[in-house]
Amino acid sequence: MTFDAFEVNKPLDQLQSKDQYTTVLRVRLCKTEEVADGEVRKVETAGLVLAVYHVGSEFFVTDDACTHGPGSLSEGFLECDVIECNFHQGRFNVRTGAVVLPPCTIPIKTYKTIVEEGAVQIEL
Repeated sequence: MTFDAFEVNKPLDQLQSKDQYTTVLRVRLCKTEEVADGEVRKVETAGLVLAVYHVGSEFFVTDDACTHGPGSLSEGFLECDVIECNFHQGRFNVRTGAVVLPPCTIPIKTYKTIVEEGAVQIEL
């Protein structure tokens, strides 16, 4: 039996069971207004260090750590949907996590991102 993350504060006898065994946890990261269009912001929460990107009308979230070295992607340069690491200038697509330019070879982790009621959230 699994439950929606929004039901966790209800008594057990009031929870609705689901057919599939999946639980989705949403984590609120920041307000949309805190990340200007074309900018990236570092957010530390729930034991994660993340980068939140605002690209046009969309938001994307990845791990903040570059997969190539000690670079912080939130300190890099965002151009359209590509972030350039400030350490060795490797580049990643923030939509997919794919490597766009070496020396990076390992993609970055991306998170399902939801914008709701003016807040950027991810699903874990």
